[in-house]
Amino acid sequence: MFLPLNTAYQKGEIEYFIGNAEPEVVVCSPGNFGWVSKIAFQAGTRHVFTLGDDRTGSLLQRASVQRDVHEPVARGDDDLAAILYTSGTTGRSKGAMLTHRNLRSNAEVLQKAWGWREGDVLVHALPIFHVHGLFVALHGALLNGSKMLWFGKFDPKRVIEKLPEATVFMGVPTLYTRLLAEPGLTKQAVRNMRLFVSGSAPLLLETFNAWQERTGHTILERYGMSETVMLTSNPYDAKDGERRGGTVGFPLPGVGLRVRGDDGRDLPAGEIGGIEVRGPGVFSGYWRMPEKTREEFTADGWFRTGDVGKVDARGYVTIVGRSKDLIISGGYNVYPAEIEGYLNELPGVAESAVVGVPHPDFGEVGVAVVVARPGAQPEAGALLAALKAQLANFKIPKRCFVVKELPRNTMGKVQKNLLRDAHKALFA
Repeated sequence: MFLPLNTAYQKGEIEYFIGNAEPEVVVCSPGNFGWVSKIAFQAGTRHVFTLGDDRTGSLLQRASVQRDVHEPVARGDDDLAAILYTSGTTGRSKGAMLTHRNLRSNAEVLQKAWGWREGDVLVHALPIFHVHGLFVALHGALLNGSKMLWFGKFDPKRVIEKLPEATVFMGVPTLYTRLLAEPGLTKQAVRNMRLFVSGSAPLLLETFNAWQERTGHTILERYGMSETVMLTSNPYDAKDGERRGGTVGFPLPGVGLRVRGDDGRDLPAGEIGGIEVRGPGVFSGYWRMPEKTREEFTADGWFRTGDVGKVDARGYVTIVGRSKDLIISGGYNVYPAEIEGYLNELPGVAESAVVGVPHPDFGEVGVAVVVARPGAQPEAGALLAALKAQLANFKIPKRCFVVKELPRNTMGKVQKNLLRDAHKALFA
């Protein structure tokens, strides 16, 4: 089994992952060997190898004396292929166990859904310790036999230089905003491109529209999780429908998706509820967490994603937020994504995050954290006053803060747990 880890992790995080997974082999960069090997050997790991960016290290040295021909180990569809630790935006990471069937079925479905063809070239500028870069992008190119233009890290200028040689690009929303900031991004630069895919975090409608206007291309937004690989996608082919900004499209072939209320009933089109899924990409459970695994599956075998959303009459899926982000204020359900959508449209606002914090009267209230556009100085009170003209009073955050940036994990997801912790004592 393969277990990729973010290269930015520090001592406390590595101690947790190695202690939880108990691997036989650990590979790290030569510069980190001292402290990583100490943690690994104390946890019972048998081998610690090193591998550097310049192809130095003990891993390749040891490999060089082995035979040139390797006999693959026989594995079945339901054998584990990888463990991916969840991104931890809501707490301690859990190890999602993915089988060979999960990974293969996902790659095969996406090859057809996204029109992979002979001659395609992928610009790969994503981390390969995460589903998006490792399984969606990488497996797509490998299954198709496609060339990859590989970037060790994202550099917007260099990516734009390479786009004329490519046909496919996959990125998180942050990459698209950074590309849009470059004057070199023109219709001429993307003249040979056929597909831009976005995922791993919500794509602002403003970014979606700006990209369309600047390049002539419409970004294809999709939805997936570490536990399920890809679940939904906006249409690739226009005959199947338009790519709608603010939505993640339709369930992929073989994927079942339903929206349910707190009472367990299926909700009609347009109503917001918890998203549950099933299909060949859904994981087998959490590593060494049988109780947590049972909690996350319904009695009839559907996985509770923890995401809140709705399906419109046409079948387009919209993600409203995480169930853990739901704010229950004075008995009313408040969905942060709805408020963020209005905030992001106000003058001077680049982006926002709304979180719930304890309140003595209402139980919980919203707090808005806003990032200003360059050169703008939005005033917190004015932003809340503008919201009051558009939303019911119970949805209006009780406080608003303007900050330089929002805390994010490596895939661009806002870490709302850190925002909640920072403001939890506001009304104590």
